[in-house]
Amino acid sequence: MPNQNIYTIGLDPNAANYDALTPLSFVERSAQIYPDSPAVIYGEIRRNWGETYDRIRRAASALQKRGLRKGDTVSIIAANIPEMFEAHFAVPMTGAVLNTINTRLNTEAMAFILAHAEAKVILVDPEFSDVLDRAVHMSGMSDVLVIDIEDASFEGGRCVGALTYEELIAEGDPEFQWQPPENEWDAISLNYTSGTTGNPKGVVYHHRGAHLNAMSNVVTWGMAHHSRYLWTLPMFHCNGWCFPWTIAANAGVCVCLRAVRAEPIFELIREEKVTHFCGAPIVLNMLANAPDALKDFSHEVKVMTAGASPPAAVIAKMEAMGIEVTHVYGLTETYGPSVVCAWKSEWDGLSSNDKAVKKARQGVRNVALSGLMVADPGTLEPMPSDGESMGEIFMRGNNVMKGYLKNPSATQKSFKGGWFASGDLGVMHPDGYVELKDRSKDIIISGGENISSIEVEDVLYKHPAIMEAAVVAKPDEKWGETPCAFVDLKPGENMTQAEIIAFCRQNMAHFKAPKTVIFGPLPKTSTGKIQKFILRDQARNMVEETQ
Repeated sequence: MPNQNIYTIGLDPNAANYDALTPLSFVERSAQIYPDSPAVIYGEIRRNWGETYDRIRRAASALQKRGLRKGDTVSIIAANIPEMFEAHFAVPMTGAVLNTINTRLNTEAMAFILAHAEAKVILVDPEFSDVLDRAVHMSGMSDVLVIDIEDASFEGGRCVGALTYEELIAEGDPEFQWQPPENEWDAISLNYTSGTTGNPKGVVYHHRGAHLNAMSNVVTWGMAHHSRYLWTLPMFHCNGWCFPWTIAANAGVCVCLRAVRAEPIFELIREEKVTHFCGAPIVLNMLANAPDALKDFSHEVKVMTAGASPPAAVIAKMEAMGIEVTHVYGLTETYGPSVVCAWKSEWDGLSSNDKAVKKARQGVRNVALSGLMVADPGTLEPMPSDGESMGEIFMRGNNVMKGYLKNPSATQKSFKGGWFASGDLGVMHPDGYVELKDRSKDIIISGGENISSIEVEDVLYKHPAIMEAAVVAKPDEKWGETPCAFVDLKPGENMTQAEIIAFCRQNMAHFKAPKTVIFGPLPKTSTGKIQKFILRDQARNMVEETQ
């Protein structure tokens, strides 16, 4: 027989030596071993792992009694509250797939997602009940079961469902014997991309990838057992970078937070002894520029940041206040962060600024990712590791999506020669660390020269008067494109366009400096990313209005 040898004959997998990998096993283990250890904190709510597992099994049992089956979709629209955390376990325990929806979406986008995902059940937080109700009617899904999550800490909202989440739990069995997936390749969650250039695409995760990336988070961050994690990153975003499952594996503590503002973040860090939190660079910038009176904590705190390249100046400010920054990189298609700027002890002696420059690079693959390269997008030939030759970033491994739901053409296009094409442009440094230069659509080509908008932004963030900055291409009759900077100044600061351009020319090659500067607040997504597509439209409209 082919492929037979002494290590295969009679050595088949069986129930005693093989289980499909799933992150659902993490919550069961923590509840069995640490039932009395704290698991969830939210305002007056204090639940241990035993109580949390009880609620999860009740919810799963009740959903199954109501007809939920393998392959069905359960959508949830909620802030970072305990019910959102519980859904990450309860829904897949039934064999169904969890679809966490961006809470900032408009009615039309939400209706598209609900219909495209063929949602059978929807859980909704009172803050978003009105938009959800309109989206359900727009989608024509009259038979969908809507369940209201009640939150005593939120004033407003209304019930739009057939029952409440607590009523659902009351229907369930706390001894529910859930079954792990038959195949670890089975879908566990569905996450939609932003859809800035059309309808969003549904990214499908599997149990194996969620299990491995959740474990990788523990290793990547060196998380001590029972770490205390603050939810500043939305759980709807790439399933909170897999951290609901990570916290269960760690037997840690979920410190929930409805709204991301500097004062409650610092208060919870201090009062709940938070050890870890995640957030986009825009969140770090908010904290770095918060009043010093708020920053009165004394214990070790770590932050993981991604979503956009963090300016070195912001990293330096965070570490100066005593928060250690770990920079990671990834996409919705890679379960969130799959690349990490792994720190090396030989860098410990660097100056704070030089350390920040090192940390601003995206880095190397995490332990779940098997391949990472910067290559020519046409030939897949790796680019020289010289820190200069730009190519597309490619990844492969168990933490790459199954594909896009109901979109085989987009799935096929994203996979090239056994690699996932990120659409991001970067360079590979001689030490094997990747540095992101831009999204392919964000690179500025001026007079035939490539200009990284990230590089220009990094210089702008060094100016003490600038709070936030973003750079996009502005069409130019002579040069093709020129850098256009959108800048939001700190309160009480005043600067002119000429002063900002002069500052940039002093700190970088003159041709890379912005030719235009626009002042004012910057548009952002719910995860803190600056919406460059809006700024590109503004820059383009400026040119059209002058013609």
